[in-house]
Amino acid sequence: MHTSRKIIHCDCDCFYASIEMRDNPSLVGKPVAVGGSPARRGVVATCNYEARKYGIHSAMASATARNRCPDLIIIRPDMEKYREASALIHEIFEYYTSTIEPLSLDEAFLDVSDCNLFEGSATLIAKDIRKSVKNSVGITISAGIAPNKFLAKIASDWNKPDGQFVIKPEEVDEFVVNLPVKKLYGVGKVTASKMHSIGIKTCGDLRGLSEEELQNKFGSSGNRL
Repeated sequence: MHTSRKIIHCDCDCFYASIEMRDNPSLVGKPVAVGGSPARRGVVATCNYEARKYGIHSAMASATARNRCPDLIIIRPDMEKYREASALIHEIFEYYTSTIEPLSLDEAFLDVSDCNLFEGSATLIAKDIRKSVKNSVGITISAGIAPNKFLAKIASDWNKPDGQFVIKPEEVDEFVVNLPVKKLYGVGKVTASKMHSIGIKTCGDLRGLSEEELQNKFGSSGNRL
């Protein structure tokens, strides 16, 4: 009997930077960012893990990024190339399911509840998707497998880069109770710090507050929390 959905959240690792490293192997192992020029108030669109070691992240001013890492290689975005890679990845997704919800060029939700490949194992389906993308497109993606989109998205970030994490239906409640609030989508450093200051460190702690209390403390985001 079908009791829960099988959702895979696929998320490319450092997508723009990965495409650039694929096309120019000499960049591998060096700090790379894709974005605008530091001289023209440009911002970082994405960066690889070598750059992230310096605290560089997307939406950071390119000038700030260069100050943090003088050796940072900043490449101007080639959106047409990224769109082509994204189209190839989505063709691969369609082999496994027609129920695809793209979130951006580099990530999507896949409902594989009715996929009969690998005897319906979402874990094995995710592994095969990642293998296919690596072989066909030349970049790595990470995947999260769970009964719903909320948890699948969190899970895809768990073993990055080039990894996957599964949350089985029977594991959902325990996983959520122990989940740090900073892992929640939309909870940034400021909100997480505010939560910690009033003793909320996990989603289990969050459950102890009523909807009204959450609205009073966190405004319009209280409903979502």
